[in-house]
Parts: sequence; C-alpha cells; structure tokens
Amino acid sequence: MTLESPPRSRRSGGRSGGRSARVAARAAPLSRDMRPVRAGLSGGTYKPLDDAAVQRIHHAALDALEQIGLADAPPSGVDYLTRAGAILGDDNRLRFPRALVEDTLANANRAITLCGRDPQHDLDLSGARVHFGTAGAAVHMVDVLGRNYRESTLQDLHDAARIADTLDNIHFVQRPMVARDITDNLEMDLNTIYACCSGTKKHIGTSFTEPAYVAQAVEMLHIIAGGEDKWRARPFVSNSNCFVVPPMRFATESCEVMEACIHAGVPVLLLSAGQAGATAPATIAGAIMQAVAECLAGLVYVNAVKPGHPAIFSTWPFVSDLRSGAMSGGSGEQALLTAGCAQMHGFYGIPGGAAAGIADAKLPDMQAGWEHGISNTLAGLSGLNMVYEAAGMHASLLGFCHESLILGDDLIGQALRCTRGIEVTEDSLSLEVMRATCIDGPMHYLGSDQTLSVMQTEYIYPTLADRSSPKEWEELGKPDLIANAIARKEAILATRPEAAFDPATDKALRERFTIHLPK
Repeated sequence: MTLESPPRSRRSGGRSGGRSARVAARAAPLSRDMRPVRAGLSGGTYKPLDDAAVQRIHHAALDALEQIGLADAPPSGVDYLTRAGAILGDDNRLRFPRALVEDTLANANRAITLCGRDPQHDLDLSGARVHFGTAGAAVHMVDVLGRNYRESTLQDLHDAARIADTLDNIHFVQRPMVARDITDNLEMDLNTIYACCSGTKKHIGTSFTEPAYVAQAVEMLHIIAGGEDKWRARPFVSNSNCFVVPPMRFATESCEVMEACIHAGVPVLLLSAGQAGATAPATIAGAIMQAVAECLAGLVYVNAVKPGHPAIFSTWPFVSDLRSGAMSGGSGEQALLTAGCAQMHGFYGIPGGAAAGIADAKLPDMQAGWEHGISNTLAGLSGLNMVYEAAGMHASLLGFCHESLILGDDLIGQALRCTRGIEVTEDSLSLEVMRATCIDGPMHYLGSDQTLSVMQTEYIYPTLADRSSPKEWEELGKPDLIANAIARKEAILATRPEAAFDPATDKALRERFTIHLPK
C-alpha cells in the first residue's frame, strides 16, 4: 500500500517557514545527553537469577571463602590479609571469616569513575550504568581479505586504539591483543601503554608482566599526564589483573603487581577467569559462585592494602564446550554467565565487569553476528557496568579483527538501544498526536512535529548496516558490509590521531624509553 502525500498546506499544519531550520537542526550533531544511545545508559531489566538464587550464590561464596579459602598468596599478601582478619591455616590456605568479607563490602569504594585522558570520556560506574569496550590478549590478527590469521603486532594494537577512538559505542580500550613483534616483556608492557595512549583518549586497561615493571610504566604515565599529581588526580589507565588462578588460588606474581599498582594510584580490575567444566564448576550457578568467591577475596585483598582503592569486581567465568574442552565464548551459556555475574555485582552494589561479545567464529560472518549480538545485548540489559571484549574478538579470544571492531560499533549501538528500553510518558503515549492525526489531520504521522522531533533522539541509525530495498541495493552496486568496513578503517587510519602526543611529550617519552612505533 502506498500512502498518498497530502497537500503541502495540510501536511505542514502551520509549520511553514520553520521546516528548513528543523532540517538543519536534525543535521547538526546532537549533544551527548540527547543521543539515543551513549555511555552510561542504565540497564538491569534482565535478571536471569531470582532473589532466592542470588542469596544462595552469595551464601555459598561466603562458605567457600570461610571453609576452603585461597592458596598461594605472596608473603606480602599473607601479611596484609592476616592483619585484616584472614586466617592462615596449617595447609597455607587463607580463609576469610564472614564478618571480614561483609565489613569489606560495607566499606568498599562504590563511587568509581574511570577517567579518560579527555574528561568527556570519563566512565561513571555507579548503579547499573553500562559501558562497552575492548579487551583480551589475542595473539593473532584476522585478515578478512585473505581469510587467514597472522601474529599481531604493536602497529595493529595502535591501529585498534585509533579506530576505537572514533567509534561512539566503544567507550573504553582495554588492550585487545599482544604485540608479538616485541620479544622483551618490559618493552612490550611499556610500548603497549604508548601505543594505546597515543591512539585514544578514552580510558585504557592494560596488564604488566612482572611487578618490577610497574615503576617504569607509572613513570611513563606521569610523563603523559604532565606530572605525578595530575596522574593521581585523574588516572586514565587501569590494571587488568588476573590475581587468581582458578580454582581458588592466588596468582602470586599478579598479586605483587596488584600491590604495586595500588601504591601507584592505578585502578585495579580484579579478574577471575575460570572456565566452566575445567577450572570452574561445570554448572552455570557453580561457575558464577566460584568467580564471586574469588573476587570477594580480591576485594578484601585490595582494601587490606589500601581501604577504598578503586577496584572493579570482574567475574569473568568462561564456558567450555564439554565435548572437546575448548572454550566457547560465543555460546548462549556464556551470555547467561555474564548476565548472572552482572546481577551479583548489582546485589553487592560494587562496580563490576565481565566478558561478552566474544565470537567463536573465525571471521566476521553470520555466526559471529549472532555470537556478538546475543551476549552483548544480554550484558547491557543486565546492567553490567563494564562489558569487556565486546567488539573485534574472534576464535574464542585468539584473534582480533579491525573490521569486526568497526562493525561491532553498529551492533553495540543496537544493544544499547535495547538497554535504554522504552520511556512511557504522557508525551510518548502520543494520544493528542493521534487525535490530531486521525480527526483533522492527514491520517499518517510521517510529517508530524513529534515524528520529526524524535527521529534522532528515539531512534539509532547504523553507520554501515544496509537497510536499502533490493532494488536500491542493486542500484548502489550491491554494497558489501566487509568492504565498507575496510574502507572506513582505511579512512580512519589515513588521518592523524587526535590522541597523538604533543612533540615535547613524545620527545620525552622516546628519550626515556625504547619506543618501537615509528614517529
């Protein structure tokens, strides 16, 4: 059916003379608070666990900490934790009395803001505010044209940060891949910071190989920030710290890295990454419970070192395909694990993060689309504060793809629109608009003031996804999604990054450290 266009005078409804101004207003960029999707939208409407299940997981985690405890803490950690109230047994396992854990939860930092180098990229982690970003330690790059994998390089990492800096729906950049072309671990850690910080002004997450490397890394951050005082006022890099080796053992060196980061004012991501059926219980509830127990131990540890230090409660249990034992990051079970973890973060009122958006697919194809889409959408709906690995990840975290990162921006935009939900107000119910349209109007809403006013604030439009008709698609030369993503990548990388350091800062960094990226 084709709607007839009403006469101009009737369509305009007294709006003649102002249409060009409205068209111009719609063409102008919206302010951040008016965009249909943006960082920090509140989720939490999806709850895979009922209240009784949440309580059972909580109490089981407390039992695990009190009765089983964790092994392998470094001597410094044993000292911090026993002084806080943990009990070291004859078996050298630290056990955590319920009162110690509950006191820590009562006093932990709930008002965490992760800073960007540019304040417009600051991330408020309060409540169920949702943020999507990259993460992982992929060792390969996906070559979409050659349909193969190669080792990832420092330039690939820098390019990923540059691309992410331009994408509205990628809110932070945790190192998504390893610079395999740098063999010295210290130089790799330092160059990872340089490559990410010179590529984006969004918040960055990274890891450190050894405790001794933290001092030089922090010195680099002081230079970038313009001094230690400016760094401590606005730390724009956090430490992604795998402080445990599941099940229920501290990762000794990582704990020492964590202590050094806390003293240096670096926010800490407490990452527990058990694999269900391998290093965590095979049941979804059990995998969540173990991750919660391990992160509660980490939270006690951080607050024993420095009360109130910003720590993100990052339960990252992964799924095994129990037929082979291989990781299955793109499964529906992974989406449920992540959403359940987000619910536990909300129960504790502690800023938290988990993994979503991982594809087992090797290329950005239909399988990758459903794997990225389902888990990212459930993560947003569940109110997960930090959704890590949300874009670009393939082959169960072994490969990263620049084109998939770009396509992921569109996908996450749709997930965020679902997260935002439906606002029901007197205006949005549209009864008066309906009355005017049906009784005295044109019998359609295409030109109404309300339609024109909400088309940018209520709806999100993809950058690359194709919505043309088959006829239009053919007339446009049958545009290909991957080809368009490649073209956009090349356009981004052809420009100078806005995050590039000023000449004096870059000179100071290159004189002090061995920087592998060309000038």
